[in-house]
Amino acid sequence: MAVRKAEALWEGSLREGHGLMKFGSFEGQYSFASRFEEAYGTNPEELVGAAHAGCYSMALSAGLGRAGFTPQRIHTVATVTLGTVDGKARITLMHLDCEAEVPGIDPAVFADIAEETRGGCPVSAALAGVQITLDAKLV
Repeated sequence: MAVRKAEALWEGSLREGHGLMKFGSFEGQYSFASRFEEAYGTNPEELVGAAHAGCYSMALSAGLGRAGFTPQRIHTVATVTLGTVDGKARITLMHLDCEAEVPGIDPAVFADIAEETRGGCPVSAALAGVQITLDAKLV
């Protein structure tokens, strides 16, 4: 299996500092304000969300394929909730909204495969301590 790398550079204090995260062709600036407020830039939680959305979409495609269906399109949006647990910042909820175009599939079969995939993709497994919810629909 492949081994992947990502990197981050942080300069300065927590509140006044800034950083840069890089992986593949992505490079994004981040700061305290982009993480805990609504300032410009990205943050680690968005990147976890992007990873989960991408992983779920691919895993759903694989599950549908094993069941004999070929999806035309799968679009997943991950909403990451950063909350506080025992006074510490933690990802407390990951919600996946998925819309899929899958010709010829019965909606109940789709719902079963989508739900099975919710806990079965590698990023879901890595987030085992986080509540993961799902809204999946055919379009």
